[in-house]
Amino acid sequence: MTKNEGSVFSDYHISSNLLDEVITENGQVNKYYSSIYKHFSSLNPADMNLLNEYAKLSFLNQGITYAVYSDSNKGTERIFPFDLFPRIITLKQWETIEKGVKQRNLALNEFIKDVYTDQKILKDKIVPAELIFSSSSYCEDMRGIKPAGGIYCHICGTDIIQHNDGEFYVLEDNLRCPSGVSYVLSNRVAMKRTLSHLFRNSRVRTVQEYPPELISMLQSVAPKEKAKPTCVVLTPGIYNSAYYEHAFLAQAMGIELVEGRDLFVENNYVYMRTIYGPRKIDVIYRRIDDAFLDPMVFNSESLLGIPGVMSAYRSGNVTLVNAPGTGISDDKAIYAYVPDIIRYYLNEEPIIKNVPTYLCEREEDRKYVLEHIPELVIKPVDQSGGYGIKIGNRLTKEEIEEMKVKIVDNPREYVAQPIMSLTVHATYIEDEDGFEPRHIDLRTYTLLGKDSCFVLQGGLSRVALKKGSLIVNSSQGGGSKDTWVIEDPE
Repeated sequence: MTKNEGSVFSDYHISSNLLDEVITENGQVNKYYSSIYKHFSSLNPADMNLLNEYAKLSFLNQGITYAVYSDSNKGTERIFPFDLFPRIITLKQWETIEKGVKQRNLALNEFIKDVYTDQKILKDKIVPAELIFSSSSYCEDMRGIKPAGGIYCHICGTDIIQHNDGEFYVLEDNLRCPSGVSYVLSNRVAMKRTLSHLFRNSRVRTVQEYPPELISMLQSVAPKEKAKPTCVVLTPGIYNSAYYEHAFLAQAMGIELVEGRDLFVENNYVYMRTIYGPRKIDVIYRRIDDAFLDPMVFNSESLLGIPGVMSAYRSGNVTLVNAPGTGISDDKAIYAYVPDIIRYYLNEEPIIKNVPTYLCEREEDRKYVLEHIPELVIKPVDQSGGYGIKIGNRLTKEEIEEMKVKIVDNPREYVAQPIMSLTVHATYIEDEDGFEPRHIDLRTYTLLGKDSCFVLQGGLSRVALKKGSLIVNSSQGGGSKDTWVIEDPE
């Protein structure tokens, strides 16, 4: 790697103990990045800052924001952080990821169906029954409900990392209301506007098929055969952190964005209030949590949901996407059993590995965790967004002792995993006026319809903007990159 003096790459540091996706340990640029690296390394900080401002302007014009509830000093809404240096996944790599993600989601759908119907996997003791019934995401009101097409997890965000060993691992599954896909599409728009010549010269797979695939999937799971089922996106409202995405997807699909107050239930059918009178709704793509969905069944104080919607759902008159109770598969204790779940339902070996996981509820695992906290990542089983995660080698002695007490007092609530060395990727850091390596992961998006399974090519590459951080979530200060799936060079 040649470093141009004054270039935004002139101070790039290569770490010997981390796998850099762009630049190898001996300083050679990965062949897939040669033209991209050549372009960016020719820029000085002033040039790069100008490009960065163009990208921000693109996001501002698109209205791309997100909310950080805990950051009261800097306001609620922010432009989503975007790094112009794209992340490349080769077609060969992507084919493996796609097959693995499809396999995983098909198995998880069968698992959720089984848990709420026959419970064969529990009777066969493949997954401990007490682990299911003690999960905060288990929904007793789903017992016996069979949604249209037998689909429970219509939309899934599967988080994947690449480790120092070069292998891909699934970090976690998100089957409740996975977010972030709008940023995939918006990142691509910003990239095309800012670096159109660079994009045109690379044979990058499109991401624009997601909205038509999404509406097609929603229509396929309507409760009854209909030429054009009426679908809506249900949002908690403008103060939700992902409201931009709710509005974006509704507009992209050409369907209504509604709040709970816009809908009502009558005779076990759901209707939307319009100026022309009530309109019957067939499919609700809901972006609100189970607890707030129906105040007659869940949280009686909820003002966000639709009173009686669960009765309409149980009667087979409306489809909820995703089904309530799918969060049992998000439970990080259940995650440890997914390889067994795949073998049980599909009679196949997992294509993508799990990260080794210790369940603190198991006495042997708990003993190991308590003795090795500095070597582990401790995770609450029911939280998302990077909240509650403790990285052992960054805890003080006092914090380690506090963590031990929490685990002993409530072992069901925690799992532990080895500290994985996520790959790093060249990322522009404004405060440093140059590129630095930062840890990166990938959220893939799967749509499971009545007779289809679609995976968005590329997904959302999330990057930890804080130096040394392993947590990439935007709620924890992370950003994102455009993800390019490209064919292998001839």
